[in-house]
Amino acid sequence: MDLNLNANFLFASLIWGGIGMGFFVYGKKQRASIPLYGGIVMIGLSYIISSALYMSGACIGLIGFMYFLHRNGY
Repeated sequence: MDLNLNANFLFASLIWGGIGMGFFVYGKKQRASIPLYGGIVMIGLSYIISSALYMSGACIGLIGFMYFLHRNGY
């Protein structure tokens, strides 16, 4: 894995990791599995993906997937 530490990557990682942490804490307090596991995956994506653009796309897709699961009653 290539260590990419430009400002865009660091800012995107901070933003998406923070949003993932918010989902995780909300899911833990409300005992809701979708935001809990979605938050864990989002935090992991901010460590795994080394491009700010791909990280943002994956996290937005994950939020859309969690919304879809919530709307369908899971």
